[in-house]
Amino acid sequence: MVFTVQGRTVLVTGAGMGMGRLYAERAVREGAAAVVLWDVDGRALEDVVAGLASSAASVHSYVVDVASVESVQTAAGAVLDEVGVPDVLVNNAGIVRGKYFWEHDHHADIDLTLRINTGGPMHVTRAFLPAMMERGTSARILNVASASGTLSVPRMSVYAASKWAVIGWSDSLRLELASTGHPIKVTTLIPSYIRTGMFEGARGPLLTPLMEPEHVVDRAWRATLAGRARLQLPWTVQLAGTLRNLLPQPVWDFVAGRVFKVYSSMDRFTGRPGVTADQEASR
Repeated sequence: MVFTVQGRTVLVTGAGMGMGRLYAERAVREGAAAVVLWDVDGRALEDVVAGLASSAASVHSYVVDVASVESVQTAAGAVLDEVGVPDVLVNNAGIVRGKYFWEHDHHADIDLTLRINTGGPMHVTRAFLPAMMERGTSARILNVASASGTLSVPRMSVYAASKWAVIGWSDSLRLELASTGHPIKVTTLIPSYIRTGMFEGARGPLLTPLMEPEHVVDRAWRATLAGRARLQLPWTVQLAGTLRNLLPQPVWDFVAGRVFKVYSSMDRFTGRPGVTADQEASR
């Protein structure tokens, strides 16, 4: 049976801009009955809601800080009471700090990155999963990771650590649900750099140009509905991971650093200009 969002409820975190907004728009176009938007930036949410106002779907927005367990639990309770159990959950919210590790601030960089990128999808999923399991119907969870969760990248140590954790958790959750017979499919998205502004200044490695967000959302959306376990974009992400596992470390370091230019891809990183740390928690 083909899974669609027609008549279903879709929840997207980090929905105030970038790919989060695109996921919400895709859900509306495909006939979702309700679209739930979470973001830490209330003004950005207002813009998205206004853009979806003419749709047939009911649109519900909540200002939520996914770095806060209390904020997640409070908002999840409100969604379950006011909208119902999500059929599709898109864990999209994330931040990046492009610095050498020793330049990171303990709280504003290290703790916040881990709380948003790693703890966020875990706590959001934990808040809804029991109700999704109890309902017993088909559902989908999309967890947005990163190619830096498979490869070491200078000036991305904390971000890479947060995404390595997401990949391990997301795929383990997939296996747990499958082994216990629950019809909830989990997809892990592992993309290279995307042209959203979040990675402004970053340079794509060899044969890996910055991808357009519309392309990534389209591929991720279709993979999620199909129940695909993992999606790596572009094809060079999987190639790089394979080479890293096959080659001796010194050889791989040479290939990654001198040939593919992975190790210098963040040298000119600036991030979104004029965006605060709170606003950055959207992809």
